[in-house]
Amino acid sequence: MADTPRLKVKYQTEIVPALVEQLGIKNINCVPKLEKIVVNMGVGAAAGDSKLLDAAMNDMRIITGQQPCVTRAKKSIAGFHVREGQAIGCKVTLRGDRTPTRPESPDFAHASDLAQFVWQTQPEFDIHAACYPEGHPEAATLAQDVANLRFKQEAGATHLLTQLFFDNMHFYRFLNLARRAGITLPVSAGVMPIVKRSQIERTVALSSASLPSEFTRMISRYQDDPESLYAAGVDYAVQQLRDLIEGGADGVHLYAMNDAKVAAAVYEGIKDLL
Repeated sequence: MADTPRLKVKYQTEIVPALVEQLGIKNINCVPKLEKIVVNMGVGAAAGDSKLLDAAMNDMRIITGQQPCVTRAKKSIAGFHVREGQAIGCKVTLRGDRTPTRPESPDFAHASDLAQFVWQTQPEFDIHAACYPEGHPEAATLAQDVANLRFKQEAGATHLLTQLFFDNMHFYRFLNLARRAGITLPVSAGVMPIVKRSQIERTVALSSASLPSEFTRMISRYQDDPESLYAAGVDYAVQQLRDLIEGGADGVHLYAMNDAKVAAAVYEGIKDLL
């Protein structure tokens, strides 16, 4: 136990039992788990002095034991004298346990590496790769993330499938950027119906998707009314999908999370367009 991080010990000995009791969990494997921890440091003054950012990155490297990446402004904000693409801080994403005695595998450091391996060894396979309409959470800018898709395309990917999003304008903007960047692969839009209150925080946290005002109003209105939230969530997804299909999306993908009832309800709302 001496080599186990203190926070992990606290999680296992205190937090897990408390969650089991508070949430009435019968199976220990159903206790909520941390998927990742993102350590962010904002350095607004770095615009005028790059040494401040270097110092911040060094501090974060010492604290986390990992090499941080620079975070950049996604848009210009005149009031704060911030320009799009300007370095404004740094961050590190922590996932899982690191084993000091076992070196990390050099295989498939990126999705494009895996795609290229499959393409070379199993050329008859179709390779569907992920893409992010609002940019990968670790990408400096959406434009940079879109540019990186070329590595997947050149590595043998045959189709792109987006992570979920709640505002179709993000998809159309992403698709326009992708085509201008030379991405010719068909792109299917991924949509997830939010039909339960328990889905909201977890889904948004994992996907980093932004929430349009129409969606947040729906959640606020029905979050304490399960039946109405279910119906409103299905309807919201149906309207999203109808707009995407009519807007010429190459394909659509429903993240139904193994819920056949939800899938059937959504299908009823779009089958006339299929």
